[in-house]
Parts: sequence; structure tokens; C-alpha cells
Amino acid sequence: MVRVHKWTNWGFRAESIFRSTSPGSGRISERVEYWGIILAALGLALGGVLKGAVGAGAPVIAVPIIALVYNVPIAVAVFTLPNLFSNLWQSWHYKAHLHSPRLVWKFSGAGMLGVVVGSYLLSALDAETLMAGLGGVVFVYIGLRFLRPNWILERTLAEKFAVPVGVAGGVMQGAGGISAPVSLTYVNAMRLEREEFIVTVSIFFGAMAVVQIPALIALGIMTPELMGWSLAGSVPLFGAMPFGAMLGRRFPKVVFDRLILILLAVIALQLLWVALR
Repeated sequence: MVRVHKWTNWGFRAESIFRSTSPGSGRISERVEYWGIILAALGLALGGVLKGAVGAGAPVIAVPIIALVYNVPIAVAVFTLPNLFSNLWQSWHYKAHLHSPRLVWKFSGAGMLGVVVGSYLLSALDAETLMAGLGGVVFVYIGLRFLRPNWILERTLAEKFAVPVGVAGGVMQGAGGISAPVSLTYVNAMRLEREEFIVTVSIFFGAMAVVQIPALIALGIMTPELMGWSLAGSVPLFGAMPFGAMLGRRFPKVVFDRLILILLAVIALQLLWVALR
């Protein structure tokens, strides 16, 4: 039996509402329901469209859908390899747009450290308070962007915050898989062009995924069977990413920026809903 933190991955509890798996187990039932696989594949494909368009947000769609069909441990495990591969791909594909490598590597290295520390630091803290506070911080940032639309976090100042923000994002990822409110808020504040934004967040997310996979194996969440399903899950996500990238290239910069703010608002609302329910 795998113990899952109460608020792991967007607040979905370990029990599957469809009971197609044993609660908390890392094994898909022998009687695999094809509609469940189709729904999970659809979630991964929709996540791939969003990932291709803006470089982030795939877990916001894919993980909750998979968790509804199966359970949280399976959702976390199945999304692991698509998450790693998609971020490695976008990191390589957009590498020419990496204009602040020192900032990005400090940010990503700190995130890897935060993932390791996260499960130890946050497991004993009050999850609801943390989630409500984090959601509130994101809304404050969104409000600031609307009140002062021309405000930008300058790169020199952003580099000074790279390590603490990276650690904070990694800690949240390690404890609950929710680094986006920290990491996306930070990167979005720099008002980067779409390509530089994507390579920055992809390196950060990819670095944390490299650390997360051994952790899931050590915890017994990532089993050989789920490793196979995770590998298969890369197909719908990758298949949809080119369509998302095509849409993303057609967006003016202001539209891209608004999409990131909308994504942050959705994440913040999810955090507050889970904290207050």
C-alpha cells in the first residue's frame, strides 16, 4: 500500500471514483476498461496541445483526468515519462532561444534540490493553509499584471531570485506536484518571448522530472507495469504537441501572455478549491 499525501497532484485523493484499480496501488486491474484508456489518452492529448502551444500546463489537464479514471499514484506514474520526454524535447528544440543560461541552470538546479527536500519539509505542514496561501499569491501577481501591465521582472533581478524561487518550486513539486504556481509566475514575470519562455520552463520541469522518477521507483509508485503504460502515454501527448505548437506560433505575444495568465488563474482556483472544500 502506497501512502499518498492528501494534496498530491491537484488535490485528487487516492481512491478512484470508478474503482478500476485498488486504492493506492500501482497496478492497473486485469480487466482493463478500454473507455478508461481512451479517456486517459484524450487527457494526455489535450495536455500535449497545451504543452505544444505554451510550453506548460499539460499536468493541469492530464493528471486530473487520469486520476479520475484510476487513482493519484497511477496518474503520477503514468504522466512521468511523457512529462520527462516532452520537456527534454522542447529544451532541445528551442535551445537556440536560451539567452540567459546561467539564470536557467541556477533556477533548474535549485529546483532539483527542492524536489529532494520537498517531501521532508512539507509532509508535516498544514496542506490547506499552504495551498490557499499559494493560490492567493498567484492571484496577487495576476492582479498586479492587470493593474501595472507594463511591469517586468528585469533579468538582473530575476537571476538574484533564481535559486530561492527554484528551491520553492522544487519543494512544491516534490511534495505535491504543483510547482507551476511558483515557477510559471516567476518566468512569466520576466515577459519572455514564447520560444525563450518554453525553453526556460522545459529545462526546469525536465530537471525536476529526472529527480522525481527515481523517487517514484524508490517509493514503489512506479512499477514495471506502470513504466510501460507511462511510455505508451507519451504517444498521444507527443502526437498532439505539433498541433499545439502550430497554434502557438500563430498567437501574437499579447495573446500568449494572456494564455499563461489564464493558466495560472486556473491553477490558483484549483489550489483554493482543494484548500477550502
